[in-house]
Amino acid sequence: MREFHGFPGRIKYTPIPNAFFSELLSQIDDIAELKVTLYIFWAIYRKRGYPRFVTRDELLADATLIIGSPASDPPTTALLRGIDLGVQRGTLLHLILEDEDTHDIYFVNTEADRLTVSRIRSGEVKLGRLIPREPAAPIPQQPNIFALYEQNIGMLSPLIAEEIKEAEHLYPSLWIEDAIKEAVDLNKHSWRYISRILERWAAEGKTDGKPGRHSKAESDPEEFYRRYGHLLKR
Repeated sequence: MREFHGFPGRIKYTPIPNAFFSELLSQIDDIAELKVTLYIFWAIYRKRGYPRFVTRDELLADATLIIGSPASDPPTTALLRGIDLGVQRGTLLHLILEDEDTHDIYFVNTEADRLTVSRIRSGEVKLGRLIPREPAAPIPQQPNIFALYEQNIGMLSPLIAEEIKEAEHLYPSLWIEDAIKEAVDLNKHSWRYISRILERWAAEGKTDGKPGRHSKAESDPEEFYRRYGHLLKR
C-alpha cells in the first residue's frame, strides 16, 4: 500500500448528494461500483454547459479507474461491472445514442437529469455528433476560499460558509482571496469586514489587485452615505 501524505491546504471539493451517504453507501458492496459512482460525480461536476454527462469511452480511457481495479478481475471487466451495477441500482441513468457510432452515455439520477434524459429521448434536446474524447487534462489546483478563510480568519460556521458561497457567485475568486489578505493585513479577522471590502471594490472598482484608498467616499461624508447607507441600516 502506498502511503498517502494528506490533503494539501488549498484544495477544491466535489459536491456529493447527502442521499449517497444516508441511503446508497450502506448498500454498495462492490468496490468497482463504489469507485465508478464517486468518479462520475467528480467527472460530471467538472463539466461545463448543458447537458452534463460522461461517456463509456471517457470512463474506459481514464487510467485512474483502470489502474486501481481489483486484482481479481481484468481492469476493463471490473470497470464495466461497476458501471452496470450503478445503472441497475438506479444511481446512474444510461442512454444509448446513435450517430456514426453507438455511444453509451451516463447521467447522475437526479430530478433535473431525469428530465434531461426524457427530453433527449423525445428529440427536444439534440446532442449532435458525439466525438470520442481523450481523458480530460488534470485541472491545476487553485486556492480554496474556504481553506484560505480557515487558515487566516478562523473556523467556518454554516452561516459563514453560505455567505462565502454567495460571494463566490458575486465576485471573482481572486477578489475574495485579496479581500481576505487585506483583512488579515489590517488585523480584521471577520467575514463581515471582508464582505465590506468586496462591496467597496464592487462600488469603486479595484485596480492592480489592491483596494483604492482615500476615495471620494472616504473623504466626503455625503458621498459615503450615498454609497454605503444601505449597509449601515442592516
